[in-house]
Amino acid sequence: MLPGPLLGGSRIRSCPSPMSSSLPAPELSAPDAPPPSPDDARAAPLVLIDNEGVTDPTLNLALEEWTLRNLDPQYRYLLFYVNEPSIIIGRNQNTLEEINRAYVEDRNVRVVRRMSGGGAVYHDEGNLNFSFMTDYKPGRLHNFNRFTRPLRRVLASMGVEAELEGRNDLVAGDGRKISGNAQFSTPRRMFSHGTLMFNTDRKALARALDVTPDKIDSKAHQSVRKRVANISEVGGRVYDVPTFRRLLVDGLFPQDETPVYTLRSDEWDAVEDLAERRYRRWAWNVGASPPFDVRRRERFEEGEVDVRLGIEDGKIDRIQIYGDFLGTWGTTAPLEHHLRGTPYAPEALRTKLAGVDVSPLLGGLANDDFLALLYEEG
Repeated sequence: MLPGPLLGGSRIRSCPSPMSSSLPAPELSAPDAPPPSPDDARAAPLVLIDNEGVTDPTLNLALEEWTLRNLDPQYRYLLFYVNEPSIIIGRNQNTLEEINRAYVEDRNVRVVRRMSGGGAVYHDEGNLNFSFMTDYKPGRLHNFNRFTRPLRRVLASMGVEAELEGRNDLVAGDGRKISGNAQFSTPRRMFSHGTLMFNTDRKALARALDVTPDKIDSKAHQSVRKRVANISEVGGRVYDVPTFRRLLVDGLFPQDETPVYTLRSDEWDAVEDLAERRYRRWAWNVGASPPFDVRRRERFEEGEVDVRLGIEDGKIDRIQIYGDFLGTWGTTAPLEHHLRGTPYAPEALRTKLAGVDVSPLLGGLANDDFLALLYEEG
C-alpha cells in the first residue's frame, strides 16, 4: 500500500503482482487515450509503479529500464518519480558540452545519462517525472501527442492549458516550456517519458546547464535552450509536488481503486544491480559521449601552452601540446604518449600524472597548472 499523502490515501491499493499469470486483468485504460487499433481488442490495463519515494536518479532510471524489460508485457505501466538535484543527459549527447562542471561539482549535482535521446534536462525536488511503458508499435514511436494527451487533459482540469509544441515539448499558454519528452524502445516494448516542471529552481537550472561554448567541438546532439515556466506559476491553483502528483493520479485513474505494483525485495536488488552496472558508471555517464575535440590554451609566466585533445569513448585518443615555452627536452612526445588512453576526468588525470614531473618538458610549468589547463572547470 502506498502512503496516503503521496497518492491519494484510501483510493490507492496495491494490486497483485502483474508478473503472475493468474492475475485477472483490471478493466482500466488511460483516460482520453486513442482508440485501440483494429488488431487490438482493447487497450492493455494500466498499472501504477510504486517507486517507494526514491529520489536517487540512478535508481529511478534503473527502475524505469528494469520495469520495461522485465514486467509482464500484457500490462501498460506508469511510473512517477522525483529526483534530487541532477542533470539527465540524452543518450546521444556529449556530457561535457551540456553541464556547467564547476557548478555541478560545487553543488553535488548528479549527472546521469538516460536511455532515450533528446536534450539534457535539470531535475530537482520541484520537478515531477513520468514514464508510460507499453508495447512497441510503429505508430506509437515519436507519437508524443498520444502519450501527453491524458496529461494535458488533467492539467487543464487544474487550470493549466498546455499544448504540444514542435515534436516533443509541452508549453503553457504564453509559449513557455513546462515539459520535455523523449522515448526509448526495444524491439517489443517502449517508454515515453518526460518532465513536469512544477516548482523547479529555475536559477539552479540555468546555472547547471550554463555551458561556455568555447573550447569543445563535437558532433553530438546539443540541447536547444528554451524559455521555461513552472506549472505552479501558470496554473490557477497552488499545490505542492505531492498534491500535484496525487491530482495527476486521480485524473489518470478515475476509477475507485488504482492498481499499484510494489516491487519485491529481490526485484529491488535487481534494480540496484542495474543502477550499479550502468547508471553509476563513469563509462556510461561520460565515457559514452560521442567523440569530441577539446582545445585548451593559456599564457603562463613560463610561456603559452596550447593543448589539443581528441576524446573517444571518454578517453584521450589524441593529444598534441604546442606553445612558446622553453622545454629542456625539446619535445613533448613522452608526455603526450603517457596521457593517451587516460579517462578524460580530473581524478583520472591527476592519478596518471602522480609521480611525473612535467616541468622539464613545459619550461618549468607546475603539474597543478598543467592539470588545471587540461581539464578546465566551468
